[in-house]
Amino acid sequence: MQNIQNSSSHPQRPLVSFILTYYNLPVDMLCACIRSILNLSLHPDEREILLIDDGSDQSPLEQLKQFDNDVIYVRQPNSGLSMARNKGIQMATGTYLQFVDADDLLVRAPYEHCLDLARQDKADMIMFDFTPSPAALVPFVCQEPSSGIDYMRRHNIRGTACGYLFKKTTLGELRFTPGIYHEDEEFTPQLLLRAENVCVTNAKAYVYRKRPGSIITSTNVRQRLKRLNDLHGVILKLNTLADTLPTADRTALQRRVHQLTMDYIYKIIVETERWHYLEHKLNVLRRNGLYPLPDKDYTAKYTWFRRVSSTSAGLRLLLRVLPLMKRER
Repeated sequence: MQNIQNSSSHPQRPLVSFILTYYNLPVDMLCACIRSILNLSLHPDEREILLIDDGSDQSPLEQLKQFDNDVIYVRQPNSGLSMARNKGIQMATGTYLQFVDADDLLVRAPYEHCLDLARQDKADMIMFDFTPSPAALVPFVCQEPSSGIDYMRRHNIRGTACGYLFKKTTLGELRFTPGIYHEDEEFTPQLLLRAENVCVTNAKAYVYRKRPGSIITSTNVRQRLKRLNDLHGVILKLNTLADTLPTADRTALQRRVHQLTMDYIYKIIVETERWHYLEHKLNVLRRNGLYPLPDKDYTAKYTWFRRVSSTSAGLRLLLRVLPLMKRER
């Protein structure tokens, strides 16, 4: 096991730097995550595994000795996911970066397909699918490469940064904003705007393991309100950024802003079930030109939600129906 004090330099630039972020997770899940990376066909010189421990109550270093020099371990004071990832970006020497949450897994065959795309097509980004568990293999299909701007103009995107293998040079000065939830929603669309060559594949290469007690599943009222407020802040920031961009870039980012705004209104309804809170937040959106939702033909779901949410009667209907639907799932 290497640490930041004694890590040795690589004889050549790795193809991929895997940036794992860890905080108070079961160590067996972390070890399974690392093994899923080591099981890939990458030669040790082609990979770099950076494990950023964001100030866990107990360091997993003792249990990680089994991985010898395959992992570079860094422990920092608890600063949040954004700072942990930013630390990994700072340290990474690979041509490509891959974020991996330490309780998730990479699936060998589908991810090998993504590595082949990185080697052969020299793409700026490879976009792949998530799966709750390793699925039966199907033929891998790639869409015709396009720029990130063109892709965002025509498709909804997945905000999660773990769903992309991308060149470090594509980042430029882009980093995660510390101290907020929904940092991925702010980061990923800006990353796509910078990507000139994006390969999209149906490969289900990443196992997302939903874990009780995680940030996403927490029912703590303060955390829920902070998530809502942070998402609102991200929407306003991206909307302001869109106004400064050339037409094609602006159109692409506005689609994402409108999609996030729809999600934000939905989350207010199902997580608070409070009419006055919803009304107040919609007034803020209205002052920023984001409500009612713009009349765009993005998807059938967007069109339906836009129409229903544009009137007081429709909003009250959503307040009655959506929370019930969520509880029945």
